Amino acid sequence: MGDPRGFLKVRTRRELAERPIEERIKDWFDVHAESGLQPWTREQAARCMDCGTPFCMTGCPLGNVIPEWNDLVRQGKWEDAYNRLSQTSNFPEFTGRICPALCEQACVLGIHQPPTMIKNDEVTIIDQAWELGYVKPLPPQRLTDQTVAVVGSGPAGLAVAQQLTRAGHTVVVYEKDDALGGLMRYGIPNFKLEKGLIDRRIEQMEAEGTRFRTNVEIGKDISWDELRDRYDAMVVAIGSRVPRDMKIPGRELDGIHFALDFLPDATRRVFGVKPVNDITAKDKHVVVIGGGDTGSDCLGTSIRQGAKSVTVLQIMPKEPTSRPDNQPWPTFARLYQKTTSMAEGGEYLYNTDSVNFVGSEEERSKVTIEDSATAEGFAADERGHVTGLKIVNVAPGENGPFTRQPGTERVIPADLVLISVGFLHPDTTTLVDQLPVELDKRGNIARNDNFATSQDGVFVCGDAGRGQSLVVWAIAEGRSCAAAVDEYLSSEKTSELPAPIKASDRPMMLPR
Repeated sequence: MGDPRGFLKVRTRRELAERPIEERIKDWFDVHAESGLQPWTREQAARCMDCGTPFCMTGCPLGNVIPEWNDLVRQGKWEDAYNRLSQTSNFPEFTGRICPALCEQACVLGIHQPPTMIKNDEVTIIDQAWELGYVKPLPPQRLTDQTVAVVGSGPAGLAVAQQLTRAGHTVVVYEKDDALGGLMRYGIPNFKLEKGLIDRRIEQMEAEGTRFRTNVEIGKDISWDELRDRYDAMVVAIGSRVPRDMKIPGRELDGIHFALDFLPDATRRVFGVKPVNDITAKDKHVVVIGGGDTGSDCLGTSIRQGAKSVTVLQIMPKEPTSRPDNQPWPTFARLYQKTTSMAEGGEYLYNTDSVNFVGSEEERSKVTIEDSATAEGFAADERGHVTGLKIVNVAPGENGPFTRQPGTERVIPADLVLISVGFLHPDTTTLVDQLPVELDKRGNIARNDNFATSQDGVFVCGDAGRGQSLVVWAIAEGRSCAAAVDEYLSSEKTSELPAPIKASDRPMMLPR
């Protein structure tokens, strides 16, 4: 702790400037106008109090030693800061950009001041490390004779692959898409996470010895049991991609899609790749059902594609701007945060439930349309295409937290509806048929504390085992799973991988 009065001298928290809205909605580049390294970066890092009990570390699933590299940022010691950060995190350029910063909500300074800029310090460290040439391939000093197949190239799959490769094992990563990165590639829009950040990490991993196979769908191109027979161990890191559907009248109409049928095509178009579903928001009234991060991504994407209007529905009330009494520090508090996409336009409707989709003249005639501007969005479509969505206000009541309020029903125009209400579990259809593994009650792949499934030598990590979660948790699980696999492959310690963190461990900060 270089300056014990730093948090007293600097009480204001600075944020990175964003590009003007009218400029950034015309392209797909990063929304920020400046990088993490600014004249005030070191000054902001000095606000870290180097607490005797650093709760920020309990908030971080990776266990990043935040006070140490915060002080190194304060001193401008970029190589030392990178070395300290990389001991616990494989891909800080991902978490530093798209993680919800659980660590900042646990920051002790946050009790009475805005918390330390941990997230910005993290991304500044790794960006400086890349720019100054500190990030280099770390191939193993010697190779074992053990082989591992990793299915899925999302953050969990990449983390487990890099750790096992550095331990000396021969690792092959299989990805069913045409490019690597999982949902970081085709789920998160480019304006939030530019794909060149993924590409340079893949290049580093290839230089270390990790092998990649794209356009290979396990269960179809290669059976699961055949893949298991080829390798000494296998890690399933396929994420949780089965979406939660909405069983309301009119669901069969055309023009109603899941968010993850829509978002990947937007990224494919940016990079000149042929769309798979060919869904676009151009010149359409778009309704997004679900107000989470994915809903926000749909909003920003629709605006960039030229939507006529975008309405985001959230059944929950608007989050508070300060900690409610039932979410005290240092627990995770769900607070209102205006995303960059929300600032760009569109309308959010809170406490709103969906009643039914409108798509025929008969349904449309039941609704009173007061003005011609709204009526324009309800042109009858004889082909069974959605033209509107009937919604209703909800509020706490005797029948539960989402009691519909009579007299608040109305219809909003909708040429394109995007369902973004979460995911149920991983797609295990071919897996349980070809290499039967046990599933838990939620449909996730069951595992023990060492990430092992019911099949010998088959492990699971990330969302496929824990359910829908965060990128930072995927990386943390990938690292711990790698240690468990390494232990399985050798009765004697053959690497310097840390002991695995049990899959059942849950720090107090994590929302399920």
